[in-house]
Amino acid sequence: ESAQLERTTVDITAKAGGRIMSQLIVLKPRLSEKAYGLTHTTNTYVFQVPNDANKHTVAEAVAKQFKVGVVSVNITNVAGKAKRTYMNKRGKFVIGNRNDIKKAYVTLVKGESIPIFAAEEEAAVKAEKVQEKIAKKAKKITAKETK
Repeated sequence: ESAQLERTTVDITAKAGGRIMSQLIVLKPRLSEKAYGLTHTTNTYVFQVPNDANKHTVAEAVAKQFKVGVVSVNITNVAGKAKRTYMNKRGKFVIGNRNDIKKAYVTLVKGESIPIFAAEEEAAVKAEKVQEKIAKKAKKITAKETK
């Protein structure tokens, strides 16, 4: 399920100046520790969006795609870093730039959520169950040895 959420598109139609505009929005969730923490503390999800997207189109895309209520959207532009890439024929490094990205921090209505981090949470629950089973077996072994 999380593989399906990696890259999805939503068709947004909006009236602008009496004509209907159609725009395709790509919402790519940012799966990082900071984003995971924001999800659990403030119910805020982080998406990478196209550079021409604005707050209104991102809010509408998230609401339509995940069927949730959006309280607010904050957008940041992250400039790409300059990196040395390779040596040319004269033995000099060529400077290249990474692409600029735009991140959208979307806060949802209290009580609603998006299953982006569901796989990580399921893995944590499974690991806890395995640890409990190991602890029970260890108790049984120690009980038998003491008899």
